[in-house]
Amino acid sequence: QVQLVESGGGLVQAGGSLRLSCAASGRTFSRNPMGWFRVRQTPGKEREFVACISGNGINTSYTRSVEGRFTISRDNAKNTVYLQMNILKPEDTAVYYCAAARETNSYYVYLRDSDYVYWGQGTQVTVSS
Repeated sequence: QVQLVESGGGLVQAGGSLRLSCAASGRTFSRNPMGWFRVRQTPGKEREFVACISGNGINTSYTRSVEGRFTISRDNAKNTVYLQMNILKPEDTAVYYCAAARETNSYYVYLRDSDYVYWGQGTQVTVSS
């Protein structure tokens, strides 16, 4: 059974940092694009793309609002994906979800949540002003 388990969320002051981890189990994901998405506590609550990384870790993509502040990385030996979040802002407050797409070309990245088939349960990140 495939499982993605996020950890590392919490409460931090604006300007601070957090590192999210996503540990995968049930199979290896070294050929699967991985991504981070978030749902903010705002009316509508639409899930939005944050960052993604290719299976080989070479290609990444970020939503514009986090570029230069967030870094996605992966350790295929540990079957784990990370999201380093720096210079956090109150508007980064959300539940963050890790996701895995189907196995594909090791260089591919996916930005749409419809391309992902496995999802974690989410971890809350709260940034106070």
